[in-house]
Amino acid sequence: MQTWSFHSAGQIVFGSGAVDQLGSLTKTLPAKHVLVITDKPLAQAGVLDPVLSSLKGASLTVDVFDGGEPEPALRVADQSAAYARPLRPDAVIGLGGGSNMDLAKLTAVLLSHGGVARDYVGEARIPAPIMPVMCVPTTAGTGSEVSCSAVLTDEENHVKVSTLSNYLRPRLAIVDPQLTLSCPRKVTADSGIDALTHAIEAYTATDSGELLSEHKSIYQGRNPLCDALAERAITLIGANLVSAVENPRDMAAREAMSLGAMLAGLAFSNAAVALVHALEYPVGAVTHCSHGAGNGLLLPYVMRFNLPTRLKQFARVAELLGEDVRGLSDAQAAERAIAAVERLNRAIGIPQRLRELGLTEPQLPALADKTFTIKRLLRVNPRPASLADILSILQAAY
Repeated sequence: MQTWSFHSAGQIVFGSGAVDQLGSLTKTLPAKHVLVITDKPLAQAGVLDPVLSSLKGASLTVDVFDGGEPEPALRVADQSAAYARPLRPDAVIGLGGGSNMDLAKLTAVLLSHGGVARDYVGEARIPAPIMPVMCVPTTAGTGSEVSCSAVLTDEENHVKVSTLSNYLRPRLAIVDPQLTLSCPRKVTADSGIDALTHAIEAYTATDSGELLSEHKSIYQGRNPLCDALAERAITLIGANLVSAVENPRDMAAREAMSLGAMLAGLAFSNAAVALVHALEYPVGAVTHCSHGAGNGLLLPYVMRFNLPTRLKQFARVAELLGEDVRGLSDAQAAERAIAAVERLNRAIGIPQRLRELGLTEPQLPALADKTFTIKRLLRVNPRPASLADILSILQAAY
């Protein structure tokens, strides 16, 4: 067996009511003055209140930046850092979905090392550890509370960009499923299918042994621990996503989705995300669709492209999603996995075609060109994808 390694958040606290422990755990970092990064809708909805109550109850000084945006631009990280510098916090908390948590991560980088957000785009660009980051997700989707990445939008080049470093992994993740009760239906659906995409891409990525000989990377490919996490995530999400969307007060479904999303985050942030994400970054930047909706739309098309190289894994995905695969060949069962994802997309309202996002066919070649430049994700896709392959996938999804 090949040698592999695994990284996680410093501490994970999971469960309903876990947010009450935020203040006391923050003091142990130790931290005395924290900056909470969130957005105005969450603050107005009262989701910020239990966070502030816990922090102030622990006698911590608290400032709030509520300028978070969906799929935030790099400039928003620069704005949050500019707001925070004169306040001199010693820790940063990201409260919200992946956008706010990623914004918190990059803000901590800028407060620790200076510069602007664009300086750190790419892999291993952060030179040293950063001030403590804590993440409190209010969605079940991105896994950012345990991941090593921060995804923002490069408005100048019309593409989403990632900063990747194990220094970005939060020191503390508080995963309280009760906080997801505030999620609107669309946010629940989009974030949930995003988590399923993370799990499936991690489970079917290039094997770690095939990558180690090339060069060291944050994404190390499949390994046994990532497989175990991804399998459990696929099972939880497949069994509970529709219920969480249709019955938003179903706490059992909410808890299962929060756990599934976190496990998927642990899996993909070590193994990989691959071609689905590489395609979504330019698509999402141009259409302004949510990251989850873009991933969910593209997932079955990429699964079909990868099918020849991952029959056994996709056959297992079908089983994990509840498909009856008894007596079927791997190829037949793998087809059931794609069909199951397509049904799930329809059930929760994920768009089925790129044209539904407002794209036109003449835009596809430029999107293929941008996708083809994202080599750090293409290298972990289990089937090599040429520029022509990428354009074909986009055309099939159109």
